[in-house]
Order: sequence, then C-alpha cells, then structure tokens
Amino acid sequence: MERVTGIGGVFFRARDPKTLLAWYREILGAPVGNEDLVIFPESRNTHWVPFPSDTTYWPAERELMVNYTVGDLDAMLEQLRRAGVTVDEHVEEHEFGRFGWCWDPEGNRVELWEPPEGPLPVP
Repeated sequence: MERVTGIGGVFFRARDPKTLLAWYREILGAPVGNEDLVIFPESRNTHWVPFPSDTTYWPAERELMVNYTVGDLDAMLEQLRRAGVTVDEHVEEHEFGRFGWCWDPEGNRVELWEPPEGPLPVP
C-alpha cells in the first residue's frame, strides 16, 4: 500500500509574496531560494511558498494547499482511483520531480509529489 511519506510543502495566499519572503529571510533567517520560496535544506523535501493572492493553482475559496511527498506517484494515484477518490488525470514532470493531484472529501486540492532521485536542484 502506498502512503504519503512527509509534507513536501505548504502553499498559501499572500497579498505581497516577495515582501513577505523578505521579512521571513531578514527577521527569522528563513532560507529563501530564488526569491519565491523557502527550502529547508536539513529536511531536503520541505518547502514553504507564498503565492500571489489571486493564484489559480488551487481553488480561490481555500487559503492554502498542502503538498505531500510519495515514493511512487503512479501507484498512489491508481490506489486513490480504486478507492473512489477524485484524481486529476494531469501529471506534471519537472526537474524537481513529478506532481499529481486529488481532492479530499471537503473539496481541498491535495498535491502529491514524487521527488527525483538524488539531491534536489537548487532554484
């Protein structure tokens, strides 16, 4: 049985993402990457990302979306389908890994991320 293996990231809406990231970098010492996300290198796969408040990456009525890491995205998506979960048929592949989505029973979009083998590229 496939299982989520951790939280890959937390994505949330912000009025001014760049200013907010600058505050976290300057005040809390957060490891801000290429000015649009925080990557915690000690945990390898945990990201914290403010998106513009008008993002369409997840439903507007939701303030945030959680990204969960998985070992085998295809197996997880198939398992979800067999369980009757609504699964987005679109899967994205990037240098940062593979991404798929489903919705929980309350309508929250859930992102599933299969990280690539080896070290993650630094943005």
